[in-house]
Amino acid sequence: MQAELIKPMSEDFADYLRDESRSIGHAEHIAFPHSEEEIVAALRACYQQGEKITVQGARTGLAAAAVPYGGCIINMSRMNRVTAMRHENGTYYLTLQPGVVLSELKKMIGSKKFDTADWDEDAKQAYVDFCKDGEFFFSPDPTETSATIGGMVCCNASGARSYHYGATRPHIHRVRMALADGRIISAERGKGRANGYDAVFTCEDGSQVSAKVPSYRMPHTKNASGYYAEKDMELIDLLISSDGTLGVMTEIEVTLLPQPQIIWGVSLLFENEQSSLEFVDQMRRTVEGVASVEFFDTGALDVLREQKRKSTAFSALPVIEPFVTTVVYVELHCDTEEQAQQRLFAVGEAFTKAGGKEENSWVARNQSDLDRLMFFRHAVPESVNMLIDQRKQKDPTITKLGADMSVPNEHLFDVVKLYRATLKENNLESATWGHVGNNHLHVNVLPNNAEEYNRAKELFKTWAAKVTEMGGAVSAEHGVGKLKAAFLTIMYGEKHIDEMRALKRAFDPKWLLGVGNLFSEKEGI
Repeated sequence: MQAELIKPMSEDFADYLRDESRSIGHAEHIAFPHSEEEIVAALRACYQQGEKITVQGARTGLAAAAVPYGGCIINMSRMNRVTAMRHENGTYYLTLQPGVVLSELKKMIGSKKFDTADWDEDAKQAYVDFCKDGEFFFSPDPTETSATIGGMVCCNASGARSYHYGATRPHIHRVRMALADGRIISAERGKGRANGYDAVFTCEDGSQVSAKVPSYRMPHTKNASGYYAEKDMELIDLLISSDGTLGVMTEIEVTLLPQPQIIWGVSLLFENEQSSLEFVDQMRRTVEGVASVEFFDTGALDVLREQKRKSTAFSALPVIEPFVTTVVYVELHCDTEEQAQQRLFAVGEAFTKAGGKEENSWVARNQSDLDRLMFFRHAVPESVNMLIDQRKQKDPTITKLGADMSVPNEHLFDVVKLYRATLKENNLESATWGHVGNNHLHVNVLPNNAEEYNRAKELFKTWAAKVTEMGGAVSAEHGVGKLKAAFLTIMYGEKHIDEMRALKRAFDPKWLLGVGNLFSEKEGI
């Protein structure tokens, strides 16, 4: 091992054995590379020793993809520079190291302040153009803004605004990836496709990686479940959402979009859940310019009410009257204020048709009011995590269990009915929120003890099977990692899991990368 780059694990690095899933792993070594050359050096050292490799970003994931199952951790936090900008046909592209944090990237784009000292002349000229141009943004917006871009690419992260702009995938233009043996491949959108189901990547040293794209049909819904697979697909899409199992991202080029001129938000308060779903169904068919549609059920609202009562940190939360059982938040992105007024009126019309009352709505037309509504949205998962941490003090074996499943539009009512009926049958407490516009709700079970925790885990398997029958996805935005591997088998079946294994072996024949993510190794496949 290269002592300066790859260090033995010690108590000083204990935090790197866990992520936001609250899972804890083990490792023998850890590396913090600063460059692609150091990533390659670390990979080659591990490859020679046959040592397992787990890639980490900011460890904000909820599926334990960054939790090591032995071997060496390669943590990307020190690869955090924006290295270039490009301006082509009116579009701006940024080249990033994978450890760039989303919140920092947003600040740089918003302020138009980048460290350009090491940029070449073409990149500096593009930056000059950028500073003279309008406002731009990077649209993927996972709730945890401390996520790294590399981590977002690895699980095809999305967030609320994916309703309009899509997940991370369409906003990634180019990637460079180091394979387990240190060879480098690259892929660029619009350049390079599979021939049917045959994918061939040419490495920088002239060698090739040939792999069969799995033959399953992906669901027609929001999806971050396993390898992207389509006939004649773009090669870059095979690398995105691969959960750290095919290689290590060393460079990522992202696409920026023009910032909307007008952003308004409205929170709609409902007296019953059924009316809120009828509103969503109506609004999706009648209102344009909707960027996000978010949902908060009675369980989530009750947790917020309790946090507001107990903690001054949540005093800024608006008062939620007892009659409110469900809140739906709608964000509008428009070109003009007149257009925003028209669309807000259309939202209000759908609201009243679903039984809502005009006085039961909060409208945000400026940044201060939007920030208040965003605080409301982000306070929900934070409050639930605090509640679970309190319960863990009584029973350390429990943790929050959050579903990340999605279904096609026609099954929104069906999946909510499934969740409600089975939670009641199992007498389990829950809090539900999420991206109802994409039929993607995070149903979080809040166990009080190990028995409830285990019962909920079995219930999630039932949900995975039912969601699959509806044509849905077992992971819509968090990736599969280690915690949802069993769900992936339910979704695709063992035959297609074997196809995924064969694809991984083409990239990683020693089976060193991301061990435990997506599926387990099986000899002879």
